[in-house]
Amino acid sequence: MQELQCGPIKENEQPVSRLSALPDIALASIVVRGVSDGSSKTRSPECAPLPSTLPDATSLLAHFRSTRTMTYNLTTGNIQSHLRRVSDAQRYLILATCGIVLLMVARIATGAVAPLAFDEAYYWLWSRHLAGGYFDHPPMVAFVIRLGTLIAGDTELGVRLVSALLAAPATWAVWRSAQILFKDANLAVTAAVFFNLTLMVAVGTIVVTPDAPLLVASAFVLFFLAKLIETGRGSWWLAVGTSVGTALLSKYTAAFLGLSIFVWLMIAPQLRRWLLTPWPWLGGLIALLSFMPVLLWNAHHNWDSFIYTFSRRLIVDEWTTRYLGEYLASQAGLATPCVFVLGIMGLLALSVGKEDDRCARILVGAMVWPLAVYFAWHSLHQRVEGNWTSPIFPALSIAAAFAVHRVRWTGRCARVVSWSNRLAAPIGVGVATVIYAQAAFGIFPLGASDPTGRQLGAGWRQLASEIDLIRQRLGARGVLTTSYGLTGWLSFYLPSHPPVVQVNERFRWRNETSPNIDFFNGLLIYVCRFSVAEAGTIEGRYKDVREIATVFRQRAGVAIERYSVYRVETPIEDPLDNSTLHDVLEQQRMQLALERRVREQGQTPAIAARPVQSCESERQSP
Repeated sequence: MQELQCGPIKENEQPVSRLSALPDIALASIVVRGVSDGSSKTRSPECAPLPSTLPDATSLLAHFRSTRTMTYNLTTGNIQSHLRRVSDAQRYLILATCGIVLLMVARIATGAVAPLAFDEAYYWLWSRHLAGGYFDHPPMVAFVIRLGTLIAGDTELGVRLVSALLAAPATWAVWRSAQILFKDANLAVTAAVFFNLTLMVAVGTIVVTPDAPLLVASAFVLFFLAKLIETGRGSWWLAVGTSVGTALLSKYTAAFLGLSIFVWLMIAPQLRRWLLTPWPWLGGLIALLSFMPVLLWNAHHNWDSFIYTFSRRLIVDEWTTRYLGEYLASQAGLATPCVFVLGIMGLLALSVGKEDDRCARILVGAMVWPLAVYFAWHSLHQRVEGNWTSPIFPALSIAAAFAVHRVRWTGRCARVVSWSNRLAAPIGVGVATVIYAQAAFGIFPLGASDPTGRQLGAGWRQLASEIDLIRQRLGARGVLTTSYGLTGWLSFYLPSHPPVVQVNERFRWRNETSPNIDFFNGLLIYVCRFSVAEAGTIEGRYKDVREIATVFRQRAGVAIERYSVYRVETPIEDPLDNSTLHDVLEQQRMQLALERRVREQGQTPAIAARPVQSCESERQSP
């Protein structure tokens, strides 16, 4: 962008100024006021000092008239050039908007036909019992699903509708944030496009998880902080606090947003003054009050959710590097390789700039690095799921756009940026299209090795009908399971919707009323994956347990998983395993310690400890 230079107007020089566009009488009045002041220091609106010897107003008016034609032509040329640039920017915005809308329509259409993942079915059960918290996560995902099912019913579309639509406000927030921070319309549009090309958005907003509301809340945290930089008004801190509170209601990972904001304030010296004002503290108070339902729920339920979440995140059993490469690959995959490369290059470029937009540069980096570095450390002792870093993707998309539009790369870096920018859309759209087609229609017959078939409930509608027919033929009043995922799938897909009860891990179902004891005295069926250790839980609690059928989950005639169906009758003790979370975790720690000692002796453990599964742990179908 060109800068306007201010300097003295030399004699015989014909000035090119916005003044030439004013009416002649206005120009004359300006000059007359300058002469009447009797000061040679009087300046025009262009910051140019008037000549030391001023002619009278009539001479000046004649001079301006004589140069008006040339000045008008120059000004008209500048305006036409500006209009061409504006027109190009507008065309880019329109094309990008149309593309983003088409991607969103494709997501909604895919979400309407693709079967539910077991996590989604589990969260759907949450939405039927709304509360201030749940075992695995805060409650926002349950409210998102409940709103969608009120609109579209208890269908795949109903479960996913609001989650898919949340990509729209998140995209708007990314676009506006980039535009405010860097005053570049094309950069802002590119950031919005990159954001929608990431699989975090392309897939993460179809398969409804806590990441969808967390993603939109994180985008608005960035937007409100950009408004804070733009206006300098402390009241924007209240909006920041509201967005952080919404993020905390979505997922505990949102706590890193507070750390990112603190890092931003500490690195930029001119921003530290905010800590001496009440505004950021009021914003923090709003965030805390928003999070209060989760705190109260945990206080009434033995802090189970906090203990479970943070014991897995902070306790180090052993150090290893085997998960670090997996973590980096998952981030490159979710961002798509081109956007990931551009994002890293953009972050590096943002870290070395010293221009007037330094606060904006620091902000974008601060929204990425703390969370990314923490999970890199976490990967040195435990597996990290790629979606755990979802809050960084709005800022990462802006950094990628910054690398394209605001940095003059040379040599090999220039070629990398050029090719990454060219290939970002084809690769992003192509990968998303293949995933959508495979998830919805199974275009590749991969069988049990199909990741979309295993994670999503491919074949479950037919399998549930078969299981329900077995149940009705026996006259069983309900279904028992030992897996939260199976509980969700069976509850959603069984045509007659009988009661489905998970016998173990009862701390998952705090918000539901436990079945009456009479329910367990009648005939039931137990469904599990073929040959699982949890079957012993049922055999130890019922006198009559007999396997009566083996059924298969299939896609296009190819088996994906095998399940066993048992006839269950006559409980011999409490039919439910009411062990507390503390008991289960302690048992797991003892088992892990025993396994470690056995391995140190060069032996193989007889039975590996099975941890309490999370709806985010290792993403294996139940």
